[in-house]
Amino acid sequence: MKILMILTSHDQLGDTGQKTGFWLEEFAAPYYVFKDAGVQITLASPQGGHPPLDPKSDQPDAQTEATQRFRQDSDAQTALANTAVLASVSADDYNAIFYPGGHGPLWDLAEDAHSIALIEAFYGAGKPVAAVCHAPAVLRHPQGADDSPLVNHKEVTGFANTEEAAVGLTEVVPFLVEDMLKQNGGKYSKAADWQPHVVSDGLLITGQNPASSEQSAIALLDHLGHK
Repeated sequence: MKILMILTSHDQLGDTGQKTGFWLEEFAAPYYVFKDAGVQITLASPQGGHPPLDPKSDQPDAQTEATQRFRQDSDAQTALANTAVLASVSADDYNAIFYPGGHGPLWDLAEDAHSIALIEAFYGAGKPVAAVCHAPAVLRHPQGADDSPLVNHKEVTGFANTEEAAVGLTEVVPFLVEDMLKQNGGKYSKAADWQPHVVSDGLLITGQNPASSEQSAIALLDHLGHK
């Protein structure tokens, strides 16, 4: 079993002068769900190398068992520091694709031609596509076989407008994940802010927020029939 995890290479939070990137929990928790299940994991990002970490996800109040485990895991740190260049990977080589969130994907992965093509290739080959928190942003442009948005008429979730408002970035982000999914015809649902919520609809698996990262990865393995 081989899973491709794709992380952002974008590190600027709009015009705020602040840094962003991927959210540590949303990488670490799925990474260990896959690793502990014996899955072979490949990490990739648009620019390759070490993807930028959102510094807020490294603060004490954002730590979990998975992030603490990562900090003690030199092999995982080495893997993260050496992600493959996104353009070099092929859907043919993997069973599924998983996107951790953080605000970074709103700027690069949502618009990345290689990411869009990969999602369409995985989905078209009957392979599941999973994304958590802000990472459902990557579903903005991919289309299905009928040339309609991939999320059209699909049950989906992602970072809620109320959650974006709570972190004060509604006017900073290039678009709101919840609004985009609805505009593309997705049947959006959410739990209370910051509570776990994962939605599976066929090959599409989405999680609402950081609290949903582990369950999103478990749902992906369940879909693959891999325990």
